[in-house]
Amino acid sequence: MAQRGLAAEFWQVPAVTRAYTSACVLTTAAVQLELITPFQLYFNPELIFRKFQVWRLVTAFLFFGPLGFSFFFNLLFLYRYCRMLEEGSFRGRTADFVYMFLFGGALMTAFTVMLVYVWSRRNPSLRMNFFGLLNLQAPFLPWVLLAFSLLLGNSILVDLLGIAVGHIYYFLEDVFPYQPGGKKLLLTPGFLKLIFDPREEDPDYNPLPEEPR
Repeated sequence: MAQRGLAAEFWQVPAVTRAYTSACVLTTAAVQLELITPFQLYFNPELIFRKFQVWRLVTAFLFFGPLGFSFFFNLLFLYRYCRMLEEGSFRGRTADFVYMFLFGGALMTAFTVMLVYVWSRRNPSLRMNFFGLLNLQAPFLPWVLLAFSLLLGNSILVDLLGIAVGHIYYFLEDVFPYQPGGKKLLLTPGFLKLIFDPREEDPDYNPLPEEPR
């Protein structure tokens, strides 16, 4: 019975979030079981273009490091804010959501922070609680995560890159098109809309609840 409940909950997660987080977990499990090594996953332009190891274009975004607090912390935020974006401002626009992934992936590797940044800018008035320790408005969340990385002794370069790329996407998608003389520059390719956008709403769709205001 519990297995059925878990399976039902798994299939309730929107498609892109489900596929991406599952790929991250499976990749980390494969590394832990020593089926593959991190050296086969990281982004290396020379190996990609000279040795044709094109899988690195994808696997570089699937491995957050060995199992530990940092991995679970990143996975938690990845899942939550990826799902809230897909069920919120990208609901019914799966192709646009995939295009945002491709845009972010083409510019940098700090993908988790980028997702959090885009979500926080699209929910500027939302108040949230950070692990029961701090109440803050959503736009401050990326900077709190940066400070948290600093406290953990991690490099903040990845967080800064994520914030920068998230801001570029937010500006081009949500700000510039509505300025005098502005226009929409990030146009989702038609083939992505054909592949990902649903024909009609699923009546059993159960979105992830927003943070309490």
